[in-house]
Amino acid sequence: MRRPEVQAFFDAASHTFSYVAWDPASGRAAVFDSVLDYDAAAGRTGHAGADALVAFVRARGLQLDWVIDTHVHADHLSAAPYVREQLGGRLGIGEHVRAVQDAFGRLFNAGPGFRCDGSQFDHLFTDGERYMVGGIEAVALHTPGHTPACMTHLVGDAAFVGDTLFMPDYGTARCDFPGGDARTLYRSIRRLFALPDATRVFLCHDYQAGDRHEFLHETTMGAERRDNIHARDGIGEDAFVRLREARDATLAAPALLLPAVQVNMRAGQLPPAEENGVRYLKIPLDAL
Repeated sequence: MRRPEVQAFFDAASHTFSYVAWDPASGRAAVFDSVLDYDAAAGRTGHAGADALVAFVRARGLQLDWVIDTHVHADHLSAAPYVREQLGGRLGIGEHVRAVQDAFGRLFNAGPGFRCDGSQFDHLFTDGERYMVGGIEAVALHTPGHTPACMTHLVGDAAFVGDTLFMPDYGTARCDFPGGDARTLYRSIRRLFALPDATRVFLCHDYQAGDRHEFLHETTMGAERRDNIHARDGIGEDAFVRLREARDATLAAPALLLPAVQVNMRAGQLPPAEENGVRYLKIPLDAL
């Protein structure tokens, strides 16, 4: 199996890893889960993190085919439109983004100008869809549970799993967002566990479980099957659901949930400017 080269970029503010994955033979590349800098206190956006990724792609002489978000993130704002503007490529996300747009479009009262058909993106991936990164075959797998629109992208031997799995010592993603479901997540994880043990797994976040001090972004599917504290082999579906739902009940909302979702449901575009030329993010009160 062809192996892509992979470079990770870490956003410390949101504990998010973004990736450039490329075919070394052709220099064609894909970007996964890019991050837009956002200062919530000042309401300011920036591109320092995305610029580091862009500079890497240019320095390596890579040609970008895809700018992909694995799902509508609730913990950081996507820099996908900025990356596309700088490097080209097509914006992609899973086709079930429509369900997320419908739910959050109503929550934010996004208005008749906001379309819930996914048309803000260049391409909506379907489950099992095959595509190419240079000469390396890739496949999009629908792995819902954390959100309805979560996709895992398998590029050669490298799986970009979004928030579906974390490092084995931290476990799995929360399932208490609108459209999330612990039982669905368990079944998505079991689907991933059917991949070869040697499959490289690239994670979107790391929260340093226990007394571990280093941030980690890569593991293997075999390590997840053997050691994942929530979903390893031997933990049944009902036990997982009990554990996941009990843990979710203790979790606070992500700090950037409200800004992130209303930007990311627009494919990373900021809300349109109002009559005074200023863009605004909405904070719905007592609604979640």
